[in-house]
Amino acid sequence: MSVNIKVKNIQKQYNEVVALKNISLNVAAGELFGFIGPDGAGKTSLFRILTGLILPNAGDVTIGKYSVLKDFKAIRKITGYMPGRFSLYMDLTVEENLQFYAGIFNTKIEENYDLIKDVYEQIEPFKKRRAGALSGGMKQKLALSCALIHKPQLLILDEPTTGVDAVSRKEFWQLLKKLQKKQITILVSTPYMNEAALCDRVALMQSGNILSLESPQQIVNEFKGNLLAVKTDKMFPLLNDLLAYEKGISAYRFGEFIHLVTPDESGKAIPEIKSFLTNRGYHNIFINPVSPVIEDCFLALMNNNEEKIQLV
Repeated sequence: MSVNIKVKNIQKQYNEVVALKNISLNVAAGELFGFIGPDGAGKTSLFRILTGLILPNAGDVTIGKYSVLKDFKAIRKITGYMPGRFSLYMDLTVEENLQFYAGIFNTKIEENYDLIKDVYEQIEPFKKRRAGALSGGMKQKLALSCALIHKPQLLILDEPTTGVDAVSRKEFWQLLKKLQKKQITILVSTPYMNEAALCDRVALMQSGNILSLESPQQIVNEFKGNLLAVKTDKMFPLLNDLLAYEKGISAYRFGEFIHLVTPDESGKAIPEIKSFLTNRGYHNIFINPVSPVIEDCFLALMNNNEEKIQLV
């Protein structure tokens, strides 16, 4: 049975560094909720508060009927936590690690095998191999199996796909979707913007703030401006020149292109931009309208947030 989560006015500070700034949000029972943002956004600090590993300086969190300030022991019994760094015992085998974590929660592998079957069966042929000798993707699956072995109501995954190959990342998200159907509330953090689209809702975070909290599609729908992908024969100086374009709202590197946001419709903007770049000595100018994705939205929100900070 899954649980709902209520985060109310959470603040966390480490000496001079403010990690979380008055964070509030609600997560519905059974939801797959993502926290998206770069390193230093505050994702790990929030997860450690949710699991009772650290206390906030202000605010409170309730998980189901429990408060992290008063009921951290009860919360740990219903929570599965997979930290960002692989933290299982390297000198124990796959099977021994799983048995150890089952024992901590007074259960056995056989009792909850149905829950971990889709995950564990992929590494079961290597159950006698030491954890330290596993590949990144296999370590990931072992850590997830250990986090699930006591049948938690809440699963918290801190950047589980960082440093893992693309195939393993895809498989991992497929596993999360299956787990969601087994009545588990899932919180996952990631620096990969493309993974946001796989969540029911996401919180885009930067420097301890939540910039947006919506479904991935709603965040994309709220993107303001017209987005153009620009490429020329000279890519190195292109960004600085497009930043100097007076009608541009913002410009940033995006793969092999520069993405330029303008207030004008593409039919009007493209000829003007081509003329602007031609006058600056560019040739083979390619400009095409494109649809925004989560990364475009995050960068736009980040720029707006930085502008607000500068105005204060």
